Amino acid sequence: MATKGGATRMKIARFLSENPSNMNRICRDLGLNYRTVEHHIEVMRKNNLVMSSGDGYGKVYFLTPSAERGLKEIEKITYRRK
Repeated sequence: MATKGGATRMKIARFLSENPSNMNRICRDLGLNYRTVEHHIEVMRKNNLVMSSGDGYGKVYFLTPSAERGLKEIEKITYRRK
């Protein structure tokens, strides 16, 4: 069963795949609330989908290698269906 936050996490994953970013840039570029992004990043981190580098304002988030591979597979399937 999919979660209500799945679409938002996919949006964040696609963004981070192309743009490793700090929390503020993710919020700004995706038009999402800071607390929303913070929650989804934490869920993704706990599930080994996101890693970070640095700390404080400069902390940059990016996808783990396994998340990158999974995202590529999902996109292949998605685009094949269109």
